[in-house]
Amino acid sequence: MKPTATPTLRILIADDQAEVLESLRLLLKGEGYQIETATSPAAVLASVEQSDFNCVLMDLNYARDTTSGQEGLDLLSWLQALDGSLPVVVMTAWGSVEVAVEAMRRGARDFIQKPWDNLRLLSIVRSQVELSHALRDGLRLEAENRLLRPDSAPAIIAYSPGMRGVLDLLHRVAPSDASVLITGEHGTGKEVVARTLHALSNRSEGPMVTVNAGGVPEGVFESELFGHVKGAFTDAKADRIGYFELASGGTLFLDEIANVPLGQQAKLLRAIETREVHRVGSSKTYRVDVRFLAATNADLKDETAAGRFREDLLFRINTIEIRLPPLRNRREDILPLAHHFLGQFAARYRKAIAGFDFMAEQALETYAWPGNVRELSHAVERAVLMAEGSTIRASDLNLGQAAAGQVRLEELSLEGAERLLIHQSLKRFRGNISRTAEALGLSRSALYRRLERYGIKTTPAEEETAAKQD
Repeated sequence: MKPTATPTLRILIADDQAEVLESLRLLLKGEGYQIETATSPAAVLASVEQSDFNCVLMDLNYARDTTSGQEGLDLLSWLQALDGSLPVVVMTAWGSVEVAVEAMRRGARDFIQKPWDNLRLLSIVRSQVELSHALRDGLRLEAENRLLRPDSAPAIIAYSPGMRGVLDLLHRVAPSDASVLITGEHGTGKEVVARTLHALSNRSEGPMVTVNAGGVPEGVFESELFGHVKGAFTDAKADRIGYFELASGGTLFLDEIANVPLGQQAKLLRAIETREVHRVGSSKTYRVDVRFLAATNADLKDETAAGRFREDLLFRINTIEIRLPPLRNRREDILPLAHHFLGQFAARYRKAIAGFDFMAEQALETYAWPGNVRELSHAVERAVLMAEGSTIRASDLNLGQAAAGQVRLEELSLEGAERLLIHQSLKRFRGNISRTAEALGLSRSALYRRLERYGIKTTPAEEETAAKQD
């Protein structure tokens, strides 16, 4: 009996041999699948970028007289970066356990050796198409649930000691209704912490309303925060509720609170203390049930001393203070954050980028990041857009001297310095393992262990040189 495939199920077949493509096209078309073909890795990527497929059936070798499967393995990595939910079944006439294991490790769902058995091939494709449907239905349901719960906890990457302390404090404070003041330089992630506090609180099912205090003109401050009634002023053509009422049952996050005009701070203090508001033009009292979070990059103690911020308001909003360290003081988080942003932007812009090359990672780790996490995010986004290959280079990041590879040794960790020296020595001796090991005072086996530990990959020319030495 034929499978329940319909014409809407699309299969991409990739092989450099016309007779193979035609045989597979006829076989799968007879089962009701729509077929598209490609004859090179570039054509495969172009097809996947332009269209949706339920399965990819692809050869591992494309260049004439090539039997290593490396072209197909690299293509697998790119496809995974492009669409991790797309099932890929690989084929090769030069099957081996090693190649099959590596293909599965890189994301292949199954493995077929040429010449294939028709029944087995159809069974594998049918199974992968069904699994693809189930997986994509699950992802769609998850996305719909996120839309229904937009304030679910964002990811906080915290490997550095300073951020681990922040994470611990955040988890202890989140379940309470205590007011929290989040401080730190521009771009350190204050809004991410605020959204996490809300998501981990008992108010997570309620709204989170974010207000940029610096963007609210003094003349409309009361109306924006507390609302107004029709006719309260010239442009008040209808009743309007303010941010405090909108946030009732949830969380009100006032960002850049140091910018609240001094003349409005007393009214804000009263609303926070009493949880009562009066709409402009009305004497009626509206009770609100809100948790109050605030953030600033200013030193509020200095602002208080200078008479620009009320001391009683400061006491009211900082029951708990969470101070976020600048990115330059949390070096352990730089690369994990960069890879996190890379995954986001590569998916957004549909770019098959697997990671950063060695010098790009060094540039990321040694740059000062005056704009903190926000600047890092923008730098990675730009690099994703500018990158022409499967990895991001230092020049794509555009970080000045660091991007040009001018890394200062004293700015690196011990492991980073060793990694840099190994990389530079390999380049100096053109991949000659013996001469590199000798220059570094290592045995060949010790050097190989370090290459594996630090993920240093040699170029094809260097690999050929190293092979001749063995």
